Amino acid sequence: MKHNYDSLNQVAGLNHVALSPISFLQRAADVYSTCDSIIYGQRKYNWKETSRRCRQLASALNKLGVEKGSTVAMMAANTPELAEAHFGVPISGGVLNAINTRLDADTVAYILEHGDAKILITDTQFSNVISAALAKMENPPLVIDIVDTQSEAPQGAGIKLGAITYEDLLKTGDQNRDWGLPDSEWDALTLNYTSGTSGRPKGVVYHHRGSYLMSMGTVAAWQIPKHPKYLYTVPLFHCNGWGHVWTMALMGGTLICNRAVTAEKIFGAIRDHKVTHFGAAPIVLAMLANAPDDIKYTPDHTVQVMTAGAPPPSKVLEITQKLGFNVIHVYGLTETYGHVVFCDWKEQWNQLSIEEQAEIKSRQGVRFPMMDAARVIDVNTGKPVDADGTAIGEIVLRGNPIMKGYYKSPETTREAFKDGWFHSGDLAVVHSDGYIEIKDRLKDIIISGGENISSIEVESVLYKHPKVAAAAVVAKADEKWGETPCAFVELKAGEQSTEEEIIAFCKENMAGYKRPKHVIFIELPKTSTGKIQKFRLRELIANGET
Repeated sequence: MKHNYDSLNQVAGLNHVALSPISFLQRAADVYSTCDSIIYGQRKYNWKETSRRCRQLASALNKLGVEKGSTVAMMAANTPELAEAHFGVPISGGVLNAINTRLDADTVAYILEHGDAKILITDTQFSNVISAALAKMENPPLVIDIVDTQSEAPQGAGIKLGAITYEDLLKTGDQNRDWGLPDSEWDALTLNYTSGTSGRPKGVVYHHRGSYLMSMGTVAAWQIPKHPKYLYTVPLFHCNGWGHVWTMALMGGTLICNRAVTAEKIFGAIRDHKVTHFGAAPIVLAMLANAPDDIKYTPDHTVQVMTAGAPPPSKVLEITQKLGFNVIHVYGLTETYGHVVFCDWKEQWNQLSIEEQAEIKSRQGVRFPMMDAARVIDVNTGKPVDADGTAIGEIVLRGNPIMKGYYKSPETTREAFKDGWFHSGDLAVVHSDGYIEIKDRLKDIIISGGENISSIEVESVLYKHPKVAAAAVVAKADEKWGETPCAFVELKAGEQSTEEEIIAFCKENMAGYKRPKHVIFIELPKTSTGKIQKFRLRELIANGET
């Protein structure tokens, strides 16, 4: 029998349209036009207004020479301007490069030059570092200023560096510009630089298809209903805010913007705006759990919280659960658009104790629906490790939300994509139920006397100490053992402790060879997303400052 299925072809624009998160805004403008889109202090927009502003931005950028593939850089806090740029820049055909607001001038200059920035839109709060960065460049980009009355500019900052402000720029644009959907869903959408903990940061290129499917997978896995109210505590420069700016447009949600991440701001937003969802690093959850009682607020509804990074300690989960938070633990990297593995919760686990639930939630879990595969492989053989919860291997991934590659770094891209998988550099085990649990970064594992020690495992014990607010463990050279765990501890406000007390606590809660041999009390260095910068701690040890 002859089959004729292959005679039925794709028809561009009819039964085959390039997947792009731009389409979420297009639909939101039609379907959710009067629903709140963005709230920031006294500023409030609906989806029809936001769509107009985004198209004005795209049109105005085109008039300044932005075309397909042009890089538009942005240095801004989580404000409406940066949220709008996530649509407006790709509508113009440009590629958005949202820059980490905590970077130094030298690194910012490197990113602007390496990323070939044609335009730089910058909040005047960051004029100090931006002016210093521009001074280091031979061919600086055209600068556009965001002037925000809610800004808390440091001494000497708040200066306009460009010839036009963001709001004046919008006035030059056409609010009826076409939607600018890409010719190919493989076209570059955004450029995100890694944290650069060793050497220069790498430029990670996202494509439209990946971000579209990331949002779809997030809705399914996080079970997001229509019209969620999402508090943006995750910086929009970090994996494009985990893609939630696009996901909220998809679901007709509301973005609650904040310049600062403090316990008072977060609890206030939950109270004032009836926040239903937010994302946060575990250290932010710890900040909320340890906040003074007069700041804490328990809503009359459950707040869905997505957290990534080291698993939250059981005590933090217990407190946040009492505050009305349901925490889902996820895993991902800049190279994977953010979260691609999550702890898919099973109903029977609700019967377990908080401590038992915390242990399960420490497992990053299984792949998101939009991912093809997530495996843990032996670093020597490349074969999957046994699902016994003890055999350690590297996490490798396949799926649509994998970067196009590293910008202008073909060799590094090939290395990351070797054998047809994206190699994460993260070490994990697989439990008998197939759930993955991160044990460490390849570079962070501590090998003491031939034994592998997970820094994350030691940290999880330290977090259980009632006086500990945050902790990080790195290797320190040891004549006898080669290296041993060294703990850096940040105490809760008003608390005091000693090295002996912390080590004694560890001795009661873990195997002897795993416990730290040294404890240093400091305020831990952190990134703007709340991740602890372990490379800074290694520098302290290397420089003999411990």
